[in-house]
Amino acid sequence: MGQAIGRLLYENNQPVVCVAGRTLERARAAAIFIGSDVEAVSLAELPERTPRVLICVPDSALDSLAGGLELRAGIALHTCGARGADALEPLAGHGVSCGAIHPLQTITDPLTGARVLRGAAFAISGDGPALAWAEQIVHAAHGRALRIADSERPLYHAAAVMASNYLVALIAAAEELMAAAGIAPADARYALAPLASASLENTLRAGPAAALTGPIERGDASTVAAHLEALSAASDTVKRLYLAASLQTLALARKRGLPEDRAAGIERLLREKIN
Repeated sequence: MGQAIGRLLYENNQPVVCVAGRTLERARAAAIFIGSDVEAVSLAELPERTPRVLICVPDSALDSLAGGLELRAGIALHTCGARGADALEPLAGHGVSCGAIHPLQTITDPLTGARVLRGAAFAISGDGPALAWAEQIVHAAHGRALRIADSERPLYHAAAVMASNYLVALIAAAEELMAAAGIAPADARYALAPLASASLENTLRAGPAAALTGPIERGDASTVAAHLEALSAASDTVKRLYLAASLQTLALARKRGLPEDRAAGIERLLREKIN
């Protein structure tokens, strides 16, 4: 994440002075990737080199880093999604303006990350100078700023996880069911790709309720019952995932106008399996 944001800023003529990491070797590799004149330094050197620090570490490492960073003025932002400016309280106590900027994008490698961050949404929060710098970064990315209260960031982050990580998990579950039906993983992904892509595109274009199709949307209880019977070949986690997803799908189908007698019949089938 740090390398991706750094490269993005550098390519948009935003100053990136230096990079620090767990080791100087890792910092050098990141600095080379970001730009030719970016230097690698130790964490102890950071306060002397720049008044603005962007902290890109896992959530579990944020507290120890914030507590150990000898920054006594300037601005600090972190990129953790579920936490706000309060995660940098040790720095705020030293007069540092603190905030958070979380790119709402999945980053698998720095080079691709620098590309897909362009136009992304960023959840931002913090006090005056920190918030202003966060908005500057969003502007450099040609993105959209989402002002999320620190108290609501866990909810925001849960939504992000569902829209990203859980899509991956859903495809993995579908692939498992395809395998149980005798279809090889590569063939399963090839077959599922256009279906999943079209469903996602339709949902983002028209909204979830309008994009919904399938047996639950039609009130086809017999097909749902056949699915539930066939799921005896699936793992317990996939069974539970199917049931939970079906109940959420049923709520959407009701919004679309599925007659209540059909909806109630499908709900009884699902809840019998849950219980």
